[in-house]
Amino acid sequence: MTTAWKSLGKRELLRVGERLRVFAEHIRLPDGREIEDYLQFSTPPFATIVAQTCEGLFVCERHYKHGPKRTILSLPAGGIEGEDAQVGAKRELLEETGYASEDWQALASWIMHGNAGGGTTHSFLARNCRKIAEPESGDLEEIEVELLSASDIMAALASGEMPLVSDVAALLPALMALGLLVPNWRSIQCCAPK
Repeated sequence: MTTAWKSLGKRELLRVGERLRVFAEHIRLPDGREIEDYLQFSTPPFATIVAQTCEGLFVCERHYKHGPKRTILSLPAGGIEGEDAQVGAKRELLEETGYASEDWQALASWIMHGNAGGGTTHSFLARNCRKIAEPESGDLEEIEVELLSASDIMAALASGEMPLVSDVAALLPALMALGLLVPNWRSIQCCAPK
């Protein structure tokens, strides 16, 4: 078992409201070495929603994202604003797409960067979604809502049209929970060293 690093303190280098904080952490490694400026950052938590309609289609969004600097396909997602993660997910789904559901399942929470920290995404599956309103996100992006089949989503992932790691992290457990993705353990085992 590996030994945890020991934090000896940290100092804030940058703060942009609640949107971004950057720290230099003073750490001691298990072998005794010390690093005085191990960079860490934090961003607000957000929710990523795999929303499936009663007809089995998935609610997706096509919009420009400035991170990849292009128009992409993504799942509904948005910031958690001091509320329970599932409450935030329900709010974001309705605001961005006009869809709502009474059948929610928490999937997982994921840390976005293994060493530097970053934000946490909370992934949810919303089944039996129905459109109950027009989207009113108030976001910077112009969002086009699209309904896609599971095979269309897999094709979008394979082509790079759906490039966000938070989408992949939400889709994997969601598709497994829906029985649409079954791991091929035989092929995984055959790759193990003999």
